[in-house]
Amino acid sequence: MLPSTDITGIAHVIQMAVAPVFLLTGVAGLLSVLVNRLGRVVDRYRTLDGRLPELQGSARESAESEMAVLGRRTWFIHRAIALCTGGALLICMVIATLFIGSLVSLEVSMIIASLFILAMVSLVVGLLFFLREIQLSTGHIHVLPR
Repeated sequence: MLPSTDITGIAHVIQMAVAPVFLLTGVAGLLSVLVNRLGRVVDRYRTLDGRLPELQGSARESAESEMAVLGRRTWFIHRAIALCTGGALLICMVIATLFIGSLVSLEVSMIIASLFILAMVSLVVGLLFFLREIQLSTGHIHVLPR
């Protein structure tokens, strides 16, 4: 059995890890939104690609133009997913480093701060890519005649 001071130390580390765990929950929600958007973009692209052979004239040009925008949107969503996933992994590393530092009595505050800053930078850039994808999606809304 662990001495009470060890249990108190572990309890303190768990308390410090709660905020990053909540942050992970938020990132997971964001990733869910990004994956759903990616799925919708891919579905729309496949629909247009399937209809392309039967389209002619301005309808074909419109479909090809929309497919180009969908390709750009896919690029931004992929990067946003990669960056937000990277941020989530860095947050997990923060949590693991908290526990490792406590268990082996190492001074890890600089490592934790660095990992957390990298996680925030990754999330901020991922959100910027997400914002750009949203701008692309709302700026190029096209509905083809059936």
